[in-house]
Amino acid sequence: MGTYVPNTEADRKNMLKACGMERMEDLYAGIPEELKRKEPLRIPEGKSEMEVRRLMEGLARKNRVYGTVFRGAGAYRHYIPSIVGEVVGKEEFRTAYTPYQAEISQGVLQSIFEFQTDICELTGMAAANASVYDGATAAAEACGMCLEKKRRKILVSAAVDPKVLSVVRTYAFGRDAEVTVVPEREGVTDLEALKSLADGETACLLLQTPNYYGCFEDADAAAEAAHGAGAKLIMSCNPIALAIMKTPGETGADIAVGEGQPLGLPLSFGGPYLGFMAADEKMTRKLPGRIVGQTEDRKGERCFVLTMQAREQHIRREKAGSNICSNEALCALTAGVYLAAMGPEGLRKAALSCRAKAHYLKDRLEEAGLKAVYAQPFFHEFVTAAPDEQAAERILKALEARDILGGLPLGGGRMLWCATEMNTREEMDRAAETVREVLDA
Repeated sequence: MGTYVPNTEADRKNMLKACGMERMEDLYAGIPEELKRKEPLRIPEGKSEMEVRRLMEGLARKNRVYGTVFRGAGAYRHYIPSIVGEVVGKEEFRTAYTPYQAEISQGVLQSIFEFQTDICELTGMAAANASVYDGATAAAEACGMCLEKKRRKILVSAAVDPKVLSVVRTYAFGRDAEVTVVPEREGVTDLEALKSLADGETACLLLQTPNYYGCFEDADAAAEAAHGAGAKLIMSCNPIALAIMKTPGETGADIAVGEGQPLGLPLSFGGPYLGFMAADEKMTRKLPGRIVGQTEDRKGERCFVLTMQAREQHIRREKAGSNICSNEALCALTAGVYLAAMGPEGLRKAALSCRAKAHYLKDRLEEAGLKAVYAQPFFHEFVTAAPDEQAAERILKALEARDILGGLPLGGGRMLWCATEMNTREEMDRAAETVREVLDA
């Protein structure tokens, strides 16, 4: 890339001189010497475009793409209407970046406004921001929104996705906040333990429903327990499930968050994904990132404005509650186009199909010899138990041999399965028959 660097050596010297420095190393004077690398990086020689293409194609061939997938755990395989890619692939969207001169970018602002409106309708909340990096970031940012001078304790349900809990812990460490895990019982949050842990130092409770094990939580009872201690309730939700479940707003949640990947984003080897955040009216001004609003111009015509930017680059940044610098605008646009294409009834049908097929798969796997671990109502994920760890490993290998990605191993012979509208009855029957063959062998 050296030939693409626009600044010459003379330019760099002039810039250093303007900063009152003589050498490039002076820019890093504040870094302790023991942390600086002494030897040069061992960067290999450059390659031609043809060589790079061959290398990347060789690496891509190492990936295993399964024909049938029964695994979720935070990233889900859903049907994406063709119109979604057609719209999002337009050059004016793909090349657009963060609108620093916001009002000039009416198209980008409108797409964000529509996304925010969709999220508010899904969650039943008063306002949504222009998205954040992913669902885990959204959860961690929401916890930060709730911290107060005398309330530094964050309660997190043990039934929350472990990856989300890990990110919350990282953010809490930087804010000198304490994270306490509320134990789960029979696949859902232990409400008695929650009541005993929630006290005057508690800032918030992070509850996921459907939770990591696929079970629906008693969000009403959790909200009552959190609010009874003067704490906020953060509900993390699957956006597809929101089409058929009680919304966070109806439950009394203060903040709703989640991973937006199911809304038209492919699995894509883990990203980029999309974190959505929405809050009630009292918490709106604490939302990180941006909020786009609708208004009228001097001619009385509809237009869009950047209503709020709670960002660290702006005034009073030493009091910023977040260091989110951008938003996943293209992913948010994708979610908006997906929701427009599906419509309320289409989203509801997708959710009902997911739930029905997951229940069918559970029944077939139980008939094949796997035991369902939890008796709780669930959406499209559930946990089974094999006789032992070795049996679970044999099952997954046998499924893999038939081009099927089975449930996620949770240890002790337990597996977390997922079914979506993409799975057919034939696929589920074939998976169950494979399980039966392994257990009967």
